[in-house]
Amino acid sequence: MKFNYQARTKTGQVQVGTVEAASREGALMLLQKHDLYVTKLESAEEVPFYARKLELKRITKSDLVMFSRQLSIMFESKVPLIESLRTLAEQQTSSRFKEILLDISEKVEGGIPFSQALSAYPNLFDPFFVNMVRSGEASGKLSETLSYLADHIEREYELTSKIRGAMIYPIIIITMMLFIGILMSIYALPGLLELLQETHQELPFFTRIIIAVINFVKSWMGVATFIGFIVAVALLFKYTKTSEGKDRLDRLLLKIPVINSFLKMVYVARFTENLSTLIAGGLPIAKALIITGSVVGNVRYQEALEKVTEEVRKGEKISSGLKKFPDLFPPILTTMVLVGEKTGSLDTTLLNIVRFYRMEIDRRLNNLLKIIEPALILILGVGVGIFIASILLPLYQAITSI
Repeated sequence: MKFNYQARTKTGQVQVGTVEAASREGALMLLQKHDLYVTKLESAEEVPFYARKLELKRITKSDLVMFSRQLSIMFESKVPLIESLRTLAEQQTSSRFKEILLDISEKVEGGIPFSQALSAYPNLFDPFFVNMVRSGEASGKLSETLSYLADHIEREYELTSKIRGAMIYPIIIITMMLFIGILMSIYALPGLLELLQETHQELPFFTRIIIAVINFVKSWMGVATFIGFIVAVALLFKYTKTSEGKDRLDRLLLKIPVINSFLKMVYVARFTENLSTLIAGGLPIAKALIITGSVVGNVRYQEALEKVTEEVRKGEKISSGLKKFPDLFPPILTTMVLVGEKTGSLDTTLLNIVRFYRMEIDRRLNNLLKIIEPALILILGVGVGIFIASILLPLYQAITSI
């Protein structure tokens, strides 16, 4: 944001100009660092709400990957951190991300560690990201850490994209089926069904069902039900964003057959990769477990890892704690962790587990995609068959009987 200011110098001269900062407080601090006594400060970009630009570009995982990778390259090229942050801020298409980076650069310039400045935005930089940066600062390997973080976020993004991609195809097909069905119920089928009813012949069971459904859809009750369904879905979605709703959803997902086994693989892969990285970065085991629990993405795993952390603090091994949750952590994982603890190569052992689970996740996703297509074709075929049997055959019989 830009701010117009009026200030006095140490000699009493009046100075006016424009300064760019993430906030009013940031602009004030920036001017004071230049030994200016600010007498007036106002936003140069203040416009009425109806004239403001709507922020359509949100901060995505891709933005975070690009930021981490570019900052790593600039830092490795000996570009000062503050200058790097401001340069990256200028090229952002998201005004919100630009403001955040400018604010972080101001905090760093004011003497706050980079990791601490990042922690002011937990919705963007999670505990894993912040602690990895803190580890990089302590070890003097911030460039390597940022490069790894870019790779890590990219892998997470690819996995999420694959899962979403597997779901998009069936959702589109089912949505189109419902849309076409509604259009036919409103415009095409009523006339045909009226014609069938005028023949006074006994209609098949499915035909009577279709007539009842169409009459219901065309009535005010049908419209009210449709609106109520949309409202209920919106409220349910909003509820899942609350802590209680997310808790219930996480527990429910781990009880659904087929889906639960796949999700457990995703969570275990995420757990092992994050824990391996944090341990390799030099973080204490207990702290690494707590951070990992907060970024796995499921409440049950977070609760389990908190209990494992308590065991570790009492002097127990990680593998001993994991054994107490066989429904969440499979025996192969517990055994491999035990081997890593005995050999002193836990981080390497965990990475081997990550590779195994990632290959298994890819295999299952590919198999799922192979199953979805013929299943949808079968569903469409059954739907078309019922339609023909319910409408066209009685209509054909009525015409031939004339």
